[in-house]
Amino acid sequence: MRGLLSRVIPAVLVFTMPSLVFAGDLAANDYVGVTFWIISIAMVASTVFFLVERDRVNPKWKTSLTVTALVTLIAAVHYFYMRDVWVATGDSPTVFRYIDWLLTVPLLMIEFYFILAAVTAVSVGIFWRLLIGTLVMLVGGYLGEAGIISAMLGFIIGMAGWIYILYEIFAGEAAQKSESCGSAGAQMAFNACRTIVLVGWAIYPLGYLLGYLMGAADAASLNLVYNLADFVNKIGFGIFIWAAAVTDSEESA
Repeated sequence: MRGLLSRVIPAVLVFTMPSLVFAGDLAANDYVGVTFWIISIAMVASTVFFLVERDRVNPKWKTSLTVTALVTLIAAVHYFYMRDVWVATGDSPTVFRYIDWLLTVPLLMIEFYFILAAVTAVSVGIFWRLLIGTLVMLVGGYLGEAGIISAMLGFIIGMAGWIYILYEIFAGEAAQKSESCGSAGAQMAFNACRTIVLVGWAIYPLGYLLGYLMGAADAASLNLVYNLADFVNKIGFGIFIWAAAVTDSEESA
């Protein structure tokens, strides 16, 4: 593990070096810029934590914790770059944000598959349905925010993808497998994570609705909402999986 950390931490520092250029430009009253900075550091810390904790859990959970660490690592790198864009220009870093989401959100979704696969036999169809639903949601949102299609059409497509995901994890095959898996730890993680997808993820379409359809939120408010949502949804998602992995590993010991 020491060897792994000795490679991961320098890599993170290399990727985040461009943000040092603007470190002195962060104004004390730039609360959005402050949230970018706090979240980027929190994502780095979470990455190290999840990697270290891999040694505490049963081998069947290591893939889940590795994916969780990848999510927070990818987010950390993008948040440093997004902070630079915000501090330097005051513009929303839409492209960087959606590149981040395009990489991290599918990884979060397939965590449902890995949670179930760690404790029971599970169909690969669950993996693909969650992945496809996620891509539909993200592509619709990006096309609408970037102005490639109308904001309303992008919102409708994105909502359709989200609703499809909610069906799978609350009433579809994934939900049924969770109920019958026989692992209290896995059920705890599955239920907590799907609650995040239902409640925590609702912040994103709300921000989209206020910012792009109603014009009631400016760039600062929109980015503040997105930043806080990412902080809760990505790190919180990982914490629940870590807790399930530790619980299940202790039960199996």
